[in-house]
Amino acid sequence: MELNIYNIKGEVTDKKVTLNDSIFGIEPNKHVIWLDVKQYRANQRQGTHKTKQRNEIRGSGRKLVRQKGSGGARRGDVKSPLLVGGGRAFGPKPRDYSFRLNKKEKVLARKSAFSLKAQNNSIVIIEDFDLETPKTKSMLEMTSNLKLANKKLLLVLSSQNKNVYLSARNLRNVNIVTASDLSTYKILDCASLILTESSIAAIDNSFKAKGEK
Repeated sequence: MELNIYNIKGEVTDKKVTLNDSIFGIEPNKHVIWLDVKQYRANQRQGTHKTKQRNEIRGSGRKLVRQKGSGGARRGDVKSPLLVGGGRAFGPKPRDYSFRLNKKEKVLARKSAFSLKAQNNSIVIIEDFDLETPKTKSMLEMTSNLKLANKKLLLVLSSQNKNVYLSARNLRNVNIVTASDLSTYKILDCASLILTESSIAAIDNSFKAKGEK
């Protein structure tokens, strides 16, 4: 797939880039995408939810009413789950929600996510750029020039750039990530994927370095 390269003013340059078909041109596998997104979100869960059972709360162990003859149901102490202020029966306990996913499935999921974006024409390529000072206005102007204002965007850089990151930090709909930190969830969780020239090579190299290509 061949795409035009834009500058930060939104103008088409005389350069073009050809995206790797083995990454951006495969048939998306929606099942492995679902698995990878499920794993990503599960790994974000703290799993610290907890309620106290009857053996963990304070209260008298005295039997409230006699066993028989009251005409009511049998009842134990005030810590019973049936009473207000009693322990919780079968309540949630701290647990680890994370699980492992096959490496080849994760690779296929990322490639499938890239290919979905390519099929939907949701990939924009821009020239490498830098900002002299952190300025939110500069980032707003760039998104406006590219006609992507008010859309949820993911800008992919080849390496960390402090000024670019700080310029987008206050924008709710713009996220900055390096090519090495890309995940299936992040790729899908945006309306448009903005790639810098150098980030394309970094994406290719990240697959080659791990023998994933």
